[in-house]
Amino acid sequence: MTARQIIFNAFILFLCSYYTLITLTRISYVTTIHRYVSHGCKQSIYFHELKCNFNRQTLTPVSISPPDFNYNTDGYDGDAAEDHKSQDGSETMPFIDESPTMSPSLCARGPDGEAISPIPPEGLLPGVKKGLEMKKLVLSGFLASEEIYINQLEALLLPMRPLKATATTSQPVLTIQQVETIFYKIQDIFEIHKEFYDSLLPHIQQWDEKVAVGHLFKKLASQLGVYKAFVDNYKTAVETAEKCSQANTQFQKISEVSAGLSLSLARVPATLLYKPIDRVTRSTLVLHDLLKHTPKDHPDFPLLQDALRISQNFLSSINEEIDPRRTAITTPKGEARQLVKDGFLVEMSEGSRKLRHVFLFTDLLLCAKMKKTSAGRQQQYECKWYIPLADLTFQLLDDSDVCPHIQVLPEHEIEEIKIKISVIKSDIQKEKKALKGQSRNVERLRKKMNEQESWLLLHSPTIPFRIHNKHGKSYLFLLSSDYERSEWRESIQKLQKKDLQTCQLSSVELQVLTSSCCKLRTVHNIPVTSNKDDEETSGLYGFLHVIVHSAKGFKESANLYCTLEVDSYGYFVSKAKTRVFRDTTEPQWNEEFEIELEGSQCLRILCYEKCYDKTKLNKDDNEIVDIIMGKGQVQLDPQTVQSKNWHVDVIEMNGIKVEFSMKFTSRDLSLKRTPSKKQSGVFGVKISVVTKRERSKVPYIVRQCIEEVEKRGIDEVGIYRISGVATDIQALKAAFDTNSKDILVMLSDMDINAIAGTLKLYFRELPEPLLTDRLYPAFMEGIALSDPAAKENCMMHLLRSLPDPNLITFLSLLEHLKRVADKEPINKMSLHNLGTVFGPTLLRPSESEVTKGHITLASDIWSHDVMAQVQVLLYYLQHPPISFAELKRNTLYFSTDV
Repeated sequence: MTARQIIFNAFILFLCSYYTLITLTRISYVTTIHRYVSHGCKQSIYFHELKCNFNRQTLTPVSISPPDFNYNTDGYDGDAAEDHKSQDGSETMPFIDESPTMSPSLCARGPDGEAISPIPPEGLLPGVKKGLEMKKLVLSGFLASEEIYINQLEALLLPMRPLKATATTSQPVLTIQQVETIFYKIQDIFEIHKEFYDSLLPHIQQWDEKVAVGHLFKKLASQLGVYKAFVDNYKTAVETAEKCSQANTQFQKISEVSAGLSLSLARVPATLLYKPIDRVTRSTLVLHDLLKHTPKDHPDFPLLQDALRISQNFLSSINEEIDPRRTAITTPKGEARQLVKDGFLVEMSEGSRKLRHVFLFTDLLLCAKMKKTSAGRQQQYECKWYIPLADLTFQLLDDSDVCPHIQVLPEHEIEEIKIKISVIKSDIQKEKKALKGQSRNVERLRKKMNEQESWLLLHSPTIPFRIHNKHGKSYLFLLSSDYERSEWRESIQKLQKKDLQTCQLSSVELQVLTSSCCKLRTVHNIPVTSNKDDEETSGLYGFLHVIVHSAKGFKESANLYCTLEVDSYGYFVSKAKTRVFRDTTEPQWNEEFEIELEGSQCLRILCYEKCYDKTKLNKDDNEIVDIIMGKGQVQLDPQTVQSKNWHVDVIEMNGIKVEFSMKFTSRDLSLKRTPSKKQSGVFGVKISVVTKRERSKVPYIVRQCIEEVEKRGIDEVGIYRISGVATDIQALKAAFDTNSKDILVMLSDMDINAIAGTLKLYFRELPEPLLTDRLYPAFMEGIALSDPAAKENCMMHLLRSLPDPNLITFLSLLEHLKRVADKEPINKMSLHNLGTVFGPTLLRPSESEVTKGHITLASDIWSHDVMAQVQVLLYYLQHPPISFAELKRNTLYFSTDV
């Protein structure tokens, strides 16, 4: 028997041994990269999360889902598992998932080999000891996976030695250069991890509170240069293995032997060669979790921080090299296909809303949903439909086409859900702070919040995005943001500029492509708070003041304006709009806006060219189609925007530069009722003082603003909800405070939203609420009564108990708001909407009452109190007309003591 035959037989033996090994051992691993981006903000960038379970019969990697997240929406029962199926004979660098998501739990192995999550047992001591116990569990899980990893490296090194031996014979299976290329740096990596494992094992076996392992992780991180060399060679190594398999007859025979295992020889090294890349990211995840469970005064803490920093810097350095090659797959026809973009969208299907995961590939658009599976079963995507990009169009509907009715929920229902979500958030925080707070209660609340947030995400989008197949069928998505709609349209149009050919996938090809979506996706979870780690920032709550100054870079004169969007509850909402600056290339808006933030992390600015051609009417949303000239976004870094000074910034978009300034005011500061030092004005001055000075029953500012709104603003869409320009509001405030003679002229020329905003600001800045601090507890108790007769008596009695100026002003405002709501079909402002806008403004206690416990935290503004405040005003808005004279004449049914 020749040496070459000996090597050949040894390799066959290796394959059989490898098959036996992996059928006895279930391999699970989860990979994550963490890196820091600009402004010091931490962002998580994830490799595709894989949990591979090798099937005994087919040896095909099958997915095991990470911790489940119940979407509570159509077709989404949990987070998709990563599907690591073999799609072709090639292998590429693993893609990086740039979507922030929760850090998955590390998995250890149970007695039966199943992956188990290191959940601490019941009865663990709270605080430091519990954290150190969690640290031990994390380390134990990592040590178990480290042992598997070392075995995998050994399996990879096993054929290397005989292949090297035969390389020097007259008939080599591989040349020495090919062997060194395929197995480059594997031996070094093996030795590094073997030493690390041998050092870590005794520390875990002899665990106590004083055990330190940080120096071991720091040493491991300092040796990442070996991995850099491996990563640089990775693609070449895989390509070399593939070429050798195709060109060498001996490799072909080995492939025939392994064909019964559904695994080609080229796939063996490709699968194993992936492990070192995966391991770096796994180690980074472990460091992140170890820091979470290590006290800051523990000797390990600074060492683990250093190790994490080194690992993150290393992964950031290779990120850009990996990114261009990510998500590349090859179809059975040999066509190149890459995933360009994916995300969760709401589809209108058969008259109802469905949450879909949409995947944009280089040659087609695929719409999928998650298959419903029983607990513990692997999850996969189900393709609902796909359109080749060569057949996809965006043309508007013809007159003969029927535009389906889009059911839009009343805004008050959306606001009520937001209030419920905020109440649950508040309850979760209280539960965590309570000494007797049980994790079971927190999980129950999280599940409830997930249900509410998922419902909100499904029902809030209203902006239509229609996809047409030129061969017939059309599909309709609903988006919450014009920014998002523009991104999808631009991404598709960019791909369509290439010479695309239409494609028709067979059922097998479609199944393979759909199965690959779990591996290729870049957005893993629906964007709800319950899918975020506790350490991730909850965003900003309060008011963001934004001044849109100017824009430059336009090549031709146009009618230009900007809109501002911020994220809230997982989706983006348009909050403000500048005036249209006509026929210019350098618009100078210099307009200030006050935008309420509800857990917001990002500000978007879109620049439009106003289109006055009524023939370009968009039948989908019944609005003239304005052209987006550019768009951009900026992260709301708390350290930057919370300064007392204005922060000036520039957003560059398609060659256009928009200059703006912003300043943030936290909710606790913005909601303070601060009395004015100058009693000669009207803002911040008691209403009784103002009416006495003016010798009127209702303050002049209230009468004039109401009159102007009813004259020319009652038909304005979103009146009292849409923010007016802050600079205009401040100008009106100054005019009323100084009793300027030009007030009437200013009112007639001013934008109606600024006038509505001035009225809201007046009530918000009263030193005490219009319905008074003294009666506030009684209003809260009265609205909670169940018996209608008792509630009627109590609520009417409370009105009679108000001072006359407060009561008359309130009744005047009440009748005005009812007249506004009468125009709801036109202005879209219902009684519920108006109650949501004005309720907290008219009832929110002054700072002295806040300190008594009515509102304790800034983030509690959407709390039980706020829900009650809205309900109080809504009660009076829905009540038949209330007369001041009749109130005073009526006999009291119970004591006047309140």
